[in-house]
Amino acid sequence: MLLTGESLQEVSALLRSRGWDGWLLYDYHGQNPLAHALLGAGRTSRPAYAFVPRDGVPVLLRHAIEASPWREWPFGVREYRGWRELDRQLRALLAGARTVAMEVSPRARIAALDRVPGGVVEQVREAGAAVVSSADLITVTYARWSDEGLALHRRAAAVVREVAHAAFRRAGAAVVAGAPLEEGVLADWIRSRLRGAGLTEQPDCIVAAGARAADPHYQPVGRGGVLGRDQLVLIDLWGAFGGGGIAADQTWMGFLGSAPPRRALEVWAAVRDAKDTALGFIRDRWAAAGGVRGWKVDRAAWDLLADRGLGDYFVHRLGHSIDRQLHGSGPNLDDLETREERALIPGIGFSVEPGVYIPGELGVRSEVNVYMSPDGPEVTPADYQRELLLPAAD
Repeated sequence: MLLTGESLQEVSALLRSRGWDGWLLYDYHGQNPLAHALLGAGRTSRPAYAFVPRDGVPVLLRHAIEASPWREWPFGVREYRGWRELDRQLRALLAGARTVAMEVSPRARIAALDRVPGGVVEQVREAGAAVVSSADLITVTYARWSDEGLALHRRAAAVVREVAHAAFRRAGAAVVAGAPLEEGVLADWIRSRLRGAGLTEQPDCIVAAGARAADPHYQPVGRGGVLGRDQLVLIDLWGAFGGGGIAADQTWMGFLGSAPPRRALEVWAAVRDAKDTALGFIRDRWAAAGGVRGWKVDRAAWDLLADRGLGDYFVHRLGHSIDRQLHGSGPNLDDLETREERALIPGIGFSVEPGVYIPGELGVRSEVNVYMSPDGPEVTPADYQRELLLPAAD
């Protein structure tokens, strides 16, 4: 259960600052994994509602047959059996509340936060309360990394970096030996190495060469294309340790030859500089009043790529939240897919991954992760990529 002690105090303070009366957490069959984790429930089969008031003690409204899944719940409990009783109990639970936060996103703009069915929102409104998004509450509770999660992330970042470099060495050696690998073969090897190093949670990768890398989420058909000589290669790989570890997610670029073409070097330099611009923006502004907003970091990177004539080829947000999931529910770096207004507060993490994807020609991405420590942003891996890797150079 994540809603205890200090986190509840922070929730109460945020509710007061917004003038909201409480936070209503709803779940049914894991439909809202954010609420499920925050409330610490076991396996459930009936809808449950937990109201966290601005002032006072949280109260759970659960079905009468669901005592066991909630045995660890330390606060007040109410029960319902049928739908008529549920309606009465929900109205009583929200009595006097004019505005409550829930896991909704206006116009479904932030999909990771839009977890409550429309019918449940209708129930709450009929009970007399307006519904607003709990996005900022999710940031200060669910999206924050634990100390153990951070320590395991740092270890995972070192593993991911080493596996990426080993994969490029393997691809380069195969080219030099005259027996180049297919993308799918190398991808299977990467997954095996990640799991073998202990990254048993969410281990996966993308291996794409040449024009195929212009598809940002490329998936090969069969064994995929050949990683041949003088090809630009993208390797995106990720994974986490079990036991609460936070995933590491990195993208590395290499060229299987001695002399990368000028075009490849130009695009690589632009992507690298966009990454550096974003990291510099975060470092320069992390302590500013109100914090750094996710959309502004995205805009800084996009502006640089636009200045280089490549803005139209940057087709995704700059970075995604990383928390208990690889693509988390905290603030993203985004002014494209949505406008991320949330601040990058201490305790959260995210990716920074500018990319340029020119159909029929090439794809280039460079990705690192950032943890917002109380002393400023920490980039993992610390020795992130500055130049193209050349594993098959003469």
